[in-house]
Order: sequence, then structure tokens, then C-alpha cells
Amino acid sequence: MTEMPAIEVQALTKRFGETVANDALEFRVESGEIFGFLGPNGAGKTTTLRTLLGLLSPTSGTATVLGADVRDEEPLRQARKRIGYLPAELSFTESVTGESFLGYQAALKGDERLTEMTDLFDPPLEKPIRTYSSGNRQMLGLIQAFMHDPDLVIMDEPTSGLDPLKQERLNSFLRAEREAGTTIFFSSHVLGEVRRVCDRVGIIREGELVALEDIDSLLRKGGKRVRLHTDEPLDEDALALPGIVDFEQVGTVTRFTFTGDYNELLAALSTYSLIDMEIEEPPLEEVFMHYYGDDRGDR
Repeated sequence: MTEMPAIEVQALTKRFGETVANDALEFRVESGEIFGFLGPNGAGKTTTLRTLLGLLSPTSGTATVLGADVRDEEPLRQARKRIGYLPAELSFTESVTGESFLGYQAALKGDERLTEMTDLFDPPLEKPIRTYSSGNRQMLGLIQAFMHDPDLVIMDEPTSGLDPLKQERLNSFLRAEREAGTTIFFSSHVLGEVRRVCDRVGIIREGELVALEDIDSLLRKGGKRVRLHTDEPLDEDALALPGIVDFEQVGTVTRFTFTGDYNELLAALSTYSLIDMEIEEPPLEEVFMHYYGDDRGDR
């Protein structure tokens, strides 16, 4: 792409005393893409997001957001008018209604898409926020992040508190936003969450960017965890397919991680009588251990 990136991070480092929260991060988020920032809790994701928004100052290095350097207060202030933000921890005045909260946000930044957003994410706006469930609080946060029609939206764990149906509604909405040209940058610690909507993923661990992948490459490396219950024990040698790792067997129950061709796996299993079969995403830490190593030691 020749267009200016929505976000460009250059040797970005943030320290809190002796603790290194971000360690020389380098990546770009292109305009009009959905970029997932993936890592376990405590990896440095929120620090990165808050630095990009100018809420924290970098210790060294820098980043540009919609062309504004995060160290340059006035250009960044202007750029923030075109940014939507959903923090990980939402802070509301508990006594006001959702409608009053959104009215206040509209006065600050505009409400071009307020009706559209409240139709899509429908918390009980007439009620005080103190009565809201965690899911309704999250939906109110999503409305305020998108209501002013921003060019870039930065979200920290956006599906937190949402039930599966609301999560899928959000995913469909994000895909439509990408088609309309909005840039989405969000953090998550859930591998399955980013695979559904992201174009690319940056993986951060202990403050360092350990991988920058397009989503298809990440999924091939991550594989799936497979659990099989058969009427007789599987023969590991007969199931010696490319892409099987961590094979373990207890009686007639077999578990392994699989990164190969599922048609080959099913063909190999055709001589067995399956009682049960489960396929699921591997834990994020397992992806790190198998594909990005763990040789750096403790900090």
C-alpha cells in the first residue's frame, strides 16, 4: 500500500522504573485494515494502546497515529478527534442514564452515527448505568467509540462481557467497517477472537513483539487441539501424519495438536470407530511455546 499507515510504531519503549512494559516495538497498521494486537494478560498491550493515544509518554522511540507524532501534543490532539477509543476498564458516572452519558459524549465529539449504533448495540439507555450488566456496559462503550464516525478505532479487549450472540454481532459490524475503510486496532488475549475478523496480527509477549503475521499464517502455525475418543486405542505409528505434535493417549482417549491437512486426518481415522471428537483453538501460551520459543528466561 502506498497510503500513509494509520499507525506506525518506531522503536517504541516504555519503562515504569525497572519494569519494561514495551521494548522497542516496531510495526505498522495500514489504513483500512483490522489489526489484532495479541498477547497474554500483562504482556504490554494496554500500555501500547495508551501510549498511542497520548495518555502515556514513551520512554524512547515514538509512533505516529493518523500522521501525528504521539510526542507532539497539538497535532495528536487534532488527530484524536478522528479516533474512537474503547478502554479495557470503562469508567462511568453510575447515577446517570446511558442516554445522558451518550448526550454528553455527543457534545464533546459529535453523534453522526448515534442512531445507527444504538440500534445495533441496544443497552437500556433509559436506565441508570449502575443497573447495567457487564455486557450492557460494554455495548455502551462500543457506541461511544463509533458514534462520531471515526477514521481509526482503538479498542482494548472489545468483546469483554459480551455474550456469544453480541460477540458475533460485533464481529460482523467490524468486518463491515473494514469494507467502508475504517481502520480497527484492537488488543486481545483470545486467539479465537482475532482469527474471526483480523487481517494481520502482532503478537506481544513480555513487552516484545515476537511475531507479526497475516491471519492465515498464524492459524496454520497455531493449529487446533484435537481430542478423540475411540472404541479402541489409536495406533500412534499408523497416525504418523505431518502436523501432529504433543501426542498423548490415556486408554481410548487421544489428544494432540494438529497443524496439517484435515482431509488426511479424517482419512487416517476412517478405520476407527469414533465415539466422540472435539476440535478447539489452542491456548495462546501454547502457540507461543510451540512456534515462538521460550528461550529468553525470566525478566
